[in-house]
Amino acid sequence: MDNQDILINLVNINKSFGDNAVLKDFNLKIKKNEFLTLLGPSGCGKTTILRIIGGFESPDSGQVIFDGLDITNLPPYEREINTVFQKYALFPHLNVQDNIAFGLKIKKLDNKVIKEKVKNVLAIVNLRGFENRDIESLSGGQQQRVAIARALVNEPDVILLDEPLGALDLKLRQEMQIELKKIQNQVKSTFIYVTHDQEEALTMSDTIVVMNYGKIQQIGTPIDIYNEPENAFVADFIGESNIIDGTMVEDYKVRFLEHDFKCVDKGFENNENVDIVIRPEDVQLVKENGALKGTVISNIFKGVHYEMEVDIDGYVMLIQSTQSSEVGEEVEMIIEPDLIHVMKKSEG
Repeated sequence: MDNQDILINLVNINKSFGDNAVLKDFNLKIKKNEFLTLLGPSGCGKTTILRIIGGFESPDSGQVIFDGLDITNLPPYEREINTVFQKYALFPHLNVQDNIAFGLKIKKLDNKVIKEKVKNVLAIVNLRGFENRDIESLSGGQQQRVAIARALVNEPDVILLDEPLGALDLKLRQEMQIELKKIQNQVKSTFIYVTHDQEEALTMSDTIVVMNYGKIQQIGTPIDIYNEPENAFVADFIGESNIIDGTMVEDYKVRFLEHDFKCVDKGFENNENVDIVIRPEDVQLVKENGALKGTVISNIFKGVHYEMEVDIDGYVMLIQSTQSSEVGEEVEMIIEPDLIHVMKKSEG
């Protein structure tokens, strides 16, 4: 990564609350104009990272470098960073225009300039003509757009988004995922987004940082994270996976569920215990000559596919297929070598 492209560099960040070490020697570089998502379960430290970048929390040790300058001890109002919270934090007694213009008025900009900036940003968030509407008359999605507009109007280098779609219903949340990415492409700011929702992360992000227990598990593009998880935690957290105990017999040969399979992995010790990750959609049902055989114990129609559980000598394999098999039916399965993901045994 070219250092000229780096906008934020978090260096050896440590943070504890009492005896709870939330972040441990945390290092992360964030590029200019990047949509980066911090993804992980509750309590993994992702919101703490966001608050440290924004200046709302101070690290116990480590540095926050912004465009080459150490801003670790700068207060939030001196950082070129704006935050959009889950609860929006809009002023109910002010209309849309005054909510968005609040920060510009504090800067004592000319009223004509303020009106023009508000007008431009309302167009970006598809709320043109809403200037005089009361906040409480708006839907949840419209309020969320006002909160984003209020952040955008200050033209910050970075916008922090702390689970801003969490209060919306599913359909609106999915629509706003697409809108947020369009907005980010248009304004060319760096967006740092916090969520525990893997669909949001996969839909919007240029880069996903998967976290657990205050540490980074994997950094990559959505495609890399989904197709090439580095450990069982990432595989299980990003989408659904079958995680199976296996043995790496030798390079390109792995054994699991009492069968040997060809694979594309190498570099393990011979007969090393490993985790095997197989996505449900990568298991193929066949009429005959299947490497695995089992009994269908459940079958649910999901619209675009059937989701089946198949008992293979006591191991229950999750399969997603456009073919349907009846509960109780004996089925055979194959898995192509490049769809078998072999990884080091997870700690614990």
